[in-house]
Amino acid sequence: MLPWKRALGPLTALLLAVTVMATPAVAAPPTSTTTSAAPSSGWNDYSCKPSAAHPRPVVLVHGTLGNAVDNWLGLAPYLVKRGYCVFSLDYGQLPGVPFFYGLGPVDASAEQLATYVDKVLAATGAAKADLVGHSQGGMMPRYYLKFLGGAAKVNALVGLAPSNRGTTLLGLTGLLKYFPGAEDLLNEKTPALADQMAGSPFLAKLNAGGDTVPGVRYTVIATRYDEVVTPYRSQFLTGPGVRNVLLQDLCSVDFSEHVAIGMLDRIAFHEVNNALDPARATPTTCSSVIG
Repeated sequence: MLPWKRALGPLTALLLAVTVMATPAVAAPPTSTTTSAAPSSGWNDYSCKPSAAHPRPVVLVHGTLGNAVDNWLGLAPYLVKRGYCVFSLDYGQLPGVPFFYGLGPVDASAEQLATYVDKVLAATGAAKADLVGHSQGGMMPRYYLKFLGGAAKVNALVGLAPSNRGTTLLGLTGLLKYFPGAEDLLNEKTPALADQMAGSPFLAKLNAGGDTVPGVRYTVIATRYDEVVTPYRSQFLTGPGVRNVLLQDLCSVDFSEHVAIGMLDRIAFHEVNNALDPARATPTTCSSVIG
């Protein structure tokens, strides 16, 4: 990918952040975790009962600037078709900012996830859930697992391009020091972006003492063409029960970048299915796009 094209992703992210910061507050934020009705999709069906083949509900956790529907128009129906009970939540809402979520403090978003998982477990009768998250949504659940008791309620966490050690945005975050007040503005207006900067206090706390907690299986699925969470190898975890996957090791001609890996890439989706059901896993190859 040409350098100028690779820069479009982080530049777009920064422009969106500026747009959010400039948006006047016109309404109060939701006071609790909300559930979006997935249009004609079969997910967020609270009457769904997990089967013997797939005994755990799957909770999908969107990324920064995402939401419970748009982020999952590809993966949610893919998993429903394969027999999973699938749910998704909105989190990290800011006052007066509709549609674009995942912007509030990450620790507070983890508390919303905790509440939502309890709701899903109560509705389905399952003892544990599996979590699948994109970008921030692949990293934020680790806070829930590590600090909010989530390890007792979660079997597996699958991260698609997760911001596990934050990002340098291809080095663009290093430019903030040349703009007085920029970091303070990020902290005040879009806390999740500040929390996801490489070296942030939030990430230092999250990653201190090890990446994983006992009893949970972790899978990270990354792409070398990620232009948002950079460097891409910073997404990988270490520790017991971890599997790190690079898409291009499965299919060398998969050119998905940060957004596509979570929203469109059926090769990544196939690997998600393998991570959720390792006993029935089948090899992921380029032909998985038609599976």
